[in-house]
Amino acid sequence: MAWTTEKRYKRYEDWTQEELQHIKENIAKSPWRANYHVEPQTGLLNDPNGFSYFDGKWVVFYQNFPFGAAHGLKCWVQLESDDLVHFTETGIRVLPDTALDSHGAYSGSAMQFDDKLFLFYTGNVRDENWMRHPYQIGALLDKSGKLEKIDKVLIEQPAEATDHFRDPQIFNYKGQFYAIVGGQNLDKQGYVKLYKAIDNDYTNWEVVSDLDFANDKTAYMMECPNLVFINDQPVLLYCPQGLSKDVLDYDNIYPNMYKIGQSFDTKKAAMIDPSPIQNLDYGFDCYATQAFNAPDGRALAVSWLGLPDVEYPSDRFDHQGTLSLVKELTLKDGKLYQYPVPAIKNLRAEEQPFAALAESKNSYELELNLAADTEHEIVLFADKEGKGLRINFDLKAGQVTVDRSQAGEPFSLDFGTSRSCNIDKEATNASIFIDKSIFEIFINKGEKVFSGRVFPEEDQTGIAITKGNPTGTYYELDYGRKAN
Repeated sequence: MAWTTEKRYKRYEDWTQEELQHIKENIAKSPWRANYHVEPQTGLLNDPNGFSYFDGKWVVFYQNFPFGAAHGLKCWVQLESDDLVHFTETGIRVLPDTALDSHGAYSGSAMQFDDKLFLFYTGNVRDENWMRHPYQIGALLDKSGKLEKIDKVLIEQPAEATDHFRDPQIFNYKGQFYAIVGGQNLDKQGYVKLYKAIDNDYTNWEVVSDLDFANDKTAYMMECPNLVFINDQPVLLYCPQGLSKDVLDYDNIYPNMYKIGQSFDTKKAAMIDPSPIQNLDYGFDCYATQAFNAPDGRALAVSWLGLPDVEYPSDRFDHQGTLSLVKELTLKDGKLYQYPVPAIKNLRAEEQPFAALAESKNSYELELNLAADTEHEIVLFADKEGKGLRINFDLKAGQVTVDRSQAGEPFSLDFGTSRSCNIDKEATNASIFIDKSIFEIFINKGEKVFSGRVFPEEDQTGIAITKGNPTGTYYELDYGRKAN
C-alpha cells in the first residue's frame, strides 16, 4: 500500500467498515504477534505516553495510528495494570478531534490531580499550506474514562524555537510542579526548555530557562525528554536526533541517551555536575523511553521498541511497534541500572536447567550465569542449521555482541546487523526475555541492556549453544499467569 499524505491524514470516521475488517484479518495472519508485550490492536504503536498512577492503577498510553504500519493521524490508547506486567486496553482516550490537535495527538505525560488524571501532550496542527503548529495542550480524564479537553494552549511555541517543539513531561520536584519540553532552536540545534507551574496550577505555566545539562549542541532535535529523580539525583532521559558520533558512538538511526546529575538547581534550570552522555540501550530498536517517579518514589520506565523512519517486516501485516517490559531505574556506583519489575516473575510457568533446545514457543526467560575469564555463545530463535539471534558473551575481552543477521527476515540493514558493548571481565549474569519477535537482554541485572526486534522464520524456535557452557535456568512464560 502506498501511504500518501492524504491517506495518512484521512479522518477516522472516513475509514469504512470493510477497510477496518481487512486490516483486522491481515493482522490475524501475522506470525509475529507478541505473547506478553504490549502491541497495538491494529496499526502502528509508537511512543509510550502518560505513564502514571491513577485511581489505584498503573496507567500508560501508547501513541497509535490504527489503520496500518505508518505514521499518520495519531491518537492515544489507554492501558491499565495492577502489576506493571499485565495490561488491559481500555480504549482510545485522546482523539485528534479539535482545532488544537487536528493532525495528531502527539506525545506527552500525565499526573493525577485530585480525582482526575491530567494529560499533558502536544497537539499537532497543519495549516492550509501544510505548515506545522505544535501546541502544548491538556485534557482531564475522570475515573469513569470520560475525557474533557482543556480549551486553551498551555505552553506556546517559544520565539526561538522552530515548529519542532513537543513532548511535554510534567513532574513534581519537592512539592513544585515543573515541565520540560523538547525542541529545536532557530540555529537547528536541539534543546530542552524548563517551565514552572504558577501557584502549582497545571493550566498556567511560566518559562524558567533552557535546561542546562551540558548540552553538546550537536543534535538537531531533542525528542522525548524525561527527568526523574533517584535518591534526589536528576536523571535526564532523552533522544538527541542527529547527535554527533564524535560525542558518543551509536549505530541506530536515532539514539536514546541519558545523563546523571549530582543535584538539580531549579532556579538556574541546571543539572549540577552532569555525567557524560550515556547510551540507554545498546540494542537495535529502543526509543522514546518514558519514565516517571511513582508515588512510592521508584523511577519506572517503559520504551518503544521501534524506531522512526524504519520499515519492519510486520508492516505487511498492518502492525508495527511494541512496548518494552516496564523497568525500574536505580543508581549504583554512578551507573544507571534498568531491570524489569519483580512481578515479571509471576509469568514463569515450566522451568528447567538451561540447555540446548530443539524447539520452544519463543516465549521464555533465561537466567544465565557467566564465569569470569570465559567465553560463551548461544543462538536464540535457532533453526536446525544454527541460524538465529547470536549472542556472544566474551568475559576474556570484556564484551557482549548481539548479531541478528541470521535471525529471520532481514531489515534496517543500513544500520548494521550487530551491536556490542563493553562489560566487566568478572563473573556476571544475563537475564534474557524472548517474546515471538522481541528480545530484551539485561547484563548484570540491568547495568547494560540490549533490546530489539527480530522476525524469525517458522522453523526458528530453538536454542543452540555454540561456544562455552553457560549455566542457568529456562522459564517458559505464560501471560495468563498472575500472582495468587
